[in-house]
Amino acid sequence: MRSFFSLIALTLWLFMNQSCAQLSKEPWSPGQLMPAADLASAIRNNKTKDMLILTVGPDAVIKGSVDIGPAGEKENVDKLRKYLKDVPKDKEVVIYCGCCPFSRCPNVRPAFRVLNQMGFKNARLLDIPKNIKADWLDKGYPAID
Repeated sequence: MRSFFSLIALTLWLFMNQSCAQLSKEPWSPGQLMPAADLASAIRNNKTKDMLILTVGPDAVIKGSVDIGPAGEKENVDKLRKYLKDVPKDKEVVIYCGCCPFSRCPNVRPAFRVLNQMGFKNARLLDIPKNIKADWLDKGYPAID
């Protein structure tokens, strides 16, 4: 009987560890993070014509970006799906938010999951560790006037 309870305890422990590992895993790989300086350079050198830049946060700030709205809200996730419906799956799609420190952002994860679910092969997430002001505007990167 004791071994039966030990087996149950071990099974529960393994299940909990697996669940926690899945919760902590980001929906993007490190290679899908785009440094802000790289995007700024592409914008300045007019090399974004084959790229789609979407803000999934509270406001479009980056020059040439399309405002989808905060992807932490279901209606904006639906808006993102609708917007991307006819976009070729091999197009480079860069999303960003910048509302708060990246680690706590409520918008980038739901938006990136949509890109994955829709099969985008060149999905990128702009690496903004602090916020859009510190990591973009304060550096003088191209912004919407």
